[in-house]
Amino acid sequence: MLMTVAFGNRYLRVLFVQAAWVVLVKVKPARWEGHELRPWIEAAKKRLHHNVLAIALANKLARIAWSVLAHGRAFETNSKGA
Repeated sequence: MLMTVAFGNRYLRVLFVQAAWVVLVKVKPARWEGHELRPWIEAAKKRLHHNVLAIALANKLARIAWSVLAHGRAFETNSKGA
């Protein structure tokens, strides 16, 4: 049984889900080169339904955004070991 719990700002959730759909549907995989999300997205595509993948990616984007804001520094794509 899959449970969904929606906390937080509804508008922000919608924006993150829309951003995830744009990445998955509109952005070509060739443009993912050099981004650390590429291996994660490709692996997740093999095991998750496309709707679940969009929500998982939205969650990941929200966590990245929170981390950038919480630590007060710019986003770094090559954060190996952090």
